Amino acid sequence: MSKSIVSTKRLGSQLILWLLEEDRREKEGPYRKEEAHRQHPWWQVMCLTGVDYFSTLGYQPGIAALAAGALSPIATLILVLLTLFGALPIYRRIAAESPHGEGSIAMLERLLPWWQGKLLVLCLLGFVATDFIITITLSAADATAHIIENPLTPHWFHGQTIAITLILVALLGAVFLRGFREAIGIAVVLVAVYLLLNFIVVSVGVFQILTHPGAIANWQTALFARHSNPLILIGIALLIFPKLALGLSGFETGVTVMPLVKGNSSDTLKYSKGRIRNTRKLLTSAALIMSFFLLTTSFITTLLIPVAEFASGGKANGRALAYLAHLYLGNVFGTIYDLSTISILWFAGASAMAGLLNIVPRYLPRYGMAPNWARVTRPLVLVYTAIAFVVTIIFRANVEAQGGAYATGVLVLITSAAFAVTLSAHRHREKRAKLVFAIITLLFLYTTIVNIIERPEGIRIAGFFIGAIIFTSLVSRVWRSTELRAERIEVDELAAQFLAEESQGAIRLIANRLNKGDVLEYFMKEKEVREDNHIPPNDPILFLEIQVSDASEFADIIKVRGVQVGDYRILRAESAAVPNAIAALLLYIRDQTGKIPHAYFGWVEGNPIQYLLRFILFGEGDIAVVTREVLRRAEKNPQKRPGVHVGG
Repeated sequence: MSKSIVSTKRLGSQLILWLLEEDRREKEGPYRKEEAHRQHPWWQVMCLTGVDYFSTLGYQPGIAALAAGALSPIATLILVLLTLFGALPIYRRIAAESPHGEGSIAMLERLLPWWQGKLLVLCLLGFVATDFIITITLSAADATAHIIENPLTPHWFHGQTIAITLILVALLGAVFLRGFREAIGIAVVLVAVYLLLNFIVVSVGVFQILTHPGAIANWQTALFARHSNPLILIGIALLIFPKLALGLSGFETGVTVMPLVKGNSSDTLKYSKGRIRNTRKLLTSAALIMSFFLLTTSFITTLLIPVAEFASGGKANGRALAYLAHLYLGNVFGTIYDLSTISILWFAGASAMAGLLNIVPRYLPRYGMAPNWARVTRPLVLVYTAIAFVVTIIFRANVEAQGGAYATGVLVLITSAAFAVTLSAHRHREKRAKLVFAIITLLFLYTTIVNIIERPEGIRIAGFFIGAIIFTSLVSRVWRSTELRAERIEVDELAAQFLAEESQGAIRLIANRLNKGDVLEYFMKEKEVREDNHIPPNDPILFLEIQVSDASEFADIIKVRGVQVGDYRILRAESAAVPNAIAALLLYIRDQTGKIPHAYFGWVEGNPIQYLLRFILFGEGDIAVVTREVLRRAEKNPQKRPGVHVGG
């Protein structure tokens, strides 16, 4: 019995070690470093973004037909115009302002400082999670639809939609648990084959329409059945087209993959004109290709497929183009088309999972808003896979039902990108650009609001993700608030001289809140501290002043300057949190001089809860108590721990 218990504990320990394993060549220090990517021609990288963007053709035409009926081609045309003259200009500008793949969220983070910027980023991460999680579940559900509806599939597969979708999601998670690296070569093959097959289906569909004029006549009859005025039809299409917003996905991914795009040999880390130009080619080409397929596929599916087949249980539900491939080109070609669609949809899920795994290391650890295990891939894969399981079960692996949530995530990200670009144009005093981008922002805002009203399940899911991210982030921030939070300490020449002089005897530092900074201020502070702590009058002292820079940041580089006011020597620095910076500096002095430094503080008056909140939000509070706690956590040996003295 005891042996089985020991064996179980050993297995548990091995499992935890495996989950928390990290490739040390990729990770140094507390946070994940930027990886050096092998760069590729822009058209190859376009295929990597295309597994997400182009794969929506697997379900977009069917969802568009369900949402808009006979108006689907007109609503799709409006969507294409918004893509080419709205989303594309926005992301071409974002590419210029974030050449290292930071994207629109990072732009907003830079443009909106302090806590409001951080909270906005947390909310946007909730929509990113919605977008990517639904990409995984929606793609898997649509792949399942292509598997089940294939004529060669065994009959007993029918009725197993949820089970098959869960298996596909589980396989995706297993691949990432095993280890995944972006494979542009696979993406190029998948996209090239998929687009070629779609072009064949479109060509055959157009041929069928041209040789059967009755299809156009029937469409016109359906189109004008209720309204004969073309302007009214366009107005209705304007109200309907937000439901088709799935066709806008892929732009944020196109900017995120910028580090993979090969630029000019003259490009530098700071100036990447070649990479920016090639990324703009990527974005423009992808938008033009997708616009062509959105228009043509919407047209042929609306005219050639009976309305009943689009509904749930119909043969074209979630697979409109596959339906046409089987109908006009036979089951052999149709099966090849199904296999191609299943492959690119599954790879789109892989692209989304990779995007999710990059979100936490890029933002939350920097904010102190993620636990330590969230830096490691495998636990995150398990969390995301479990969430995808829950979403799949809630939506019963229904492609159309998940369309609203997917569109919500996509539209909010594009709207935030439009706002970021408008704000950037305002900061650069570009009046014409600001006006144009403001109009585009309003258009996307309208599209987003209409989509949310029509299909509120998207905002509910996003709200759940936002709430979960903010709650866990705040808990993590509080939990990690007593870490040192200093990436490194840099000391200037005069400050180093002060420390060298002080190291000849006992090292005493008086913590001071800078006010006027004149001789009288330091005279009164020294007199008070010497009396309260019985410091001999002949013992030399240093003043230590930490000013709060941006309290919303978590870790920073502490730059210490030496300042002399009269006969008083002062060490001054800026940091996100005063007590953490003082603790880090005390440990630095200990390590540099080999002596234990002593810091002197005064008692504070007031409610301790109030001071706790001030520390978390503003980086101040009861500095002496928090400094002592930070030192206690950083240095376990009391004999080596710098001294903290409180008098008064």
